[in-house]
Amino acid sequence: MKAGLLFSGGKDSALAAVMLARDYEVELNTFVFDPAREVPSVRAAAEVLGLPWQKRSFGPDLLEEAVQMVIASGYPNDAITMVHRQAVRLLAQEYRVVGDGTRFNDRVPMLTRSDVLSLADRYGCSYVRPLLGYGKTEVERLAKRHLLVAYGETGTIENGDYEYEIRAAVERAGKKCADLFPMHHEQSLVTGATGT
Repeated sequence: MKAGLLFSGGKDSALAAVMLARDYEVELNTFVFDPAREVPSVRAAAEVLGLPWQKRSFGPDLLEEAVQMVIASGYPNDAITMVHRQAVRLLAQEYRVVGDGTRFNDRVPMLTRSDVLSLADRYGCSYVRPLLGYGKTEVERLAKRHLLVAYGETGTIENGDYEYEIRAAVERAGKKCADLFPMHHEQSLVTGATGT
């Protein structure tokens, strides 16, 4: 059975793909707002995993909504979760199994129990989060076992995380990201596999 996995190219979604690939035909899906945006580093991360990958586009309307949410609330959490919820819904229309790399101690993005139940009721799909029982320390340990990973602050490492484009759009709207987004937020990008 196919499983559509949200894939940023980072260690969490890559590790989720490794785990799900034991039982499903995993297809990696990266969402961007601008259909012209190329994400070669994310494509390369998918190639490392040896799994089919495709780039999908939300379009500019969702980006504008996310930017307005960030500016109105003064922080990005609700906007990022709203975008993530939309990505999961879009995949749920195509796959019977939808997954992502959210972990036990993630706050953003994180779908609620009612979000998950609604997905099952509305689309008849299963929403799986293979890392949900794992904390950051254990995810790091498992990632080191399976993956070679580069790290950098958001904006300095180009993965397929929603925040990358939201930050750029907030800046274009004349707002300073330093006033709205957490400082020193580290992102990851898979650059290779360990072979174990």
